[in-house]
Amino acid sequence: MIVPVILCGGSGTRLWPMSRELYPKQFLRLVGEGTMLQDTVSRLGGIDSSQTPVFVCNEEHRFLVAEQIRGLGISPQSIVLEPEGRNTAPAAAVAALMLLETDPLLLVLPADHVVSDRQAFHKAVSVGVEGAKKGKLVTFGIVPDKPETGYGYIHKGPALGHIGDETGLELYLVDRFVEKPDKETARQYLRSGDYFWNSGMFLMRASKFLRELERFSPEILEQCRKALDRSEKDLDFRRLGKEQFLACPSDSVDYAVMERTRDAAVVPMSAGWSDVGSWSALWEVSAKDEQGNSVKGDVLASGVHNCYLHAESRLVAALGLKDTVVVETKDAVLVADRNEVQHVKKVVNALKESRRDQVLAHRRVYRPWGSYEGMDESERFQVKRLTVKPGEVLSLQKHYHRAEHWIVVRGTARVVKDEEEILLSEDQSTYIPLGTVHRLENPGKITLELIEVQTGSYLGEDDIVRYDDVYGRSGT
Repeated sequence: MIVPVILCGGSGTRLWPMSRELYPKQFLRLVGEGTMLQDTVSRLGGIDSSQTPVFVCNEEHRFLVAEQIRGLGISPQSIVLEPEGRNTAPAAAVAALMLLETDPLLLVLPADHVVSDRQAFHKAVSVGVEGAKKGKLVTFGIVPDKPETGYGYIHKGPALGHIGDETGLELYLVDRFVEKPDKETARQYLRSGDYFWNSGMFLMRASKFLRELERFSPEILEQCRKALDRSEKDLDFRRLGKEQFLACPSDSVDYAVMERTRDAAVVPMSAGWSDVGSWSALWEVSAKDEQGNSVKGDVLASGVHNCYLHAESRLVAALGLKDTVVVETKDAVLVADRNEVQHVKKVVNALKESRRDQVLAHRRVYRPWGSYEGMDESERFQVKRLTVKPGEVLSLQKHYHRAEHWIVVRGTARVVKDEEEILLSEDQSTYIPLGTVHRLENPGKITLELIEVQTGSYLGEDDIVRYDDVYGRSGT
């Protein structure tokens, strides 16, 4: 029995400005028809497993994960919430502990990778299954097609024999894991044919992984056990004990176990894989025109070659560019040489140091009830467009520093103001004075859209006191 474990905790800072802390790359539509998370789940079709996945994510992203899974029409075994990311080893450990009673094979997959050849992926998994059944901790090594310096490598050891004539693939013991090489060393690895890119995907028996984790990284296992023991059910989520999980060391599956165990094995895989770790990597896996350009949105290009051009909200005109990345969003524009995009993280760090909102969220921010989008703001006012899904309701709340005006432009709104309850239809409005306990609900069958005008001395999103919330959010 295989249980997929989908790790959704990445931050994706190298794909800023599309990827933000509250909406990282795994939740974006970058390559396929679905988001990267949805494509990861869809890729499992054809693998011999009757079990739905376990998802591990940051608690800030829980409703994004739930909504995107619901869009695929599946019910997850569990959505585990980490109070803060602790890398892949604790995430995999928590999943293994939860499933230990049935002791399945765990197929551990990051949610933000591209695999274009699903058939080749399925064949590699079938080989990995046979290895995991024999007590191996299996990883998937990507057969390199260029001297890449941005990935760690796996040096294969002796072959363990063919696993099934229909695949033509072999399983190898891992000789060693190698850090990211320089260019000349990467060329040597490519020529030898004995090295693979480290994909960060794993297949292993739950009990075997936990035994090796206890042997090599016992503190991780101990804190994960405590965090799971103190976990609580929260709607459709499993919320780990915060204090216990934050005390857990941060480490990857590679460092915590795979580089130390004698039972690491690798399956070579050629399946059009990419971790989409930069804009240049996204350009490589995207469809291109005759000039080698990948173009998204309203773009006008002339004399442009081998560029990635993305327009989200307005016309982008490009002239005479080569090997350039241009990414436009509603609140930020990135222009970079395609060979320098690995330094985008420096921009993100600078934004963090200056406390700029552009590192945290887009102008459109998603909530479990819908979304809101900033339209205009100044020192003492802010204008937003709120979109509330049918049947959804915002928390019962009040604000200490701002008043709000609501104007309905589409649908019907049910509004609570202290002891008063009113219904508003299109073109009607209401005023929420500062300090008024209030709530907004969409009782209709179509999406509710309204304009919110905030006025006051402080307009931050943390000026909220919640009294009741159907989504389990509480406090200030």
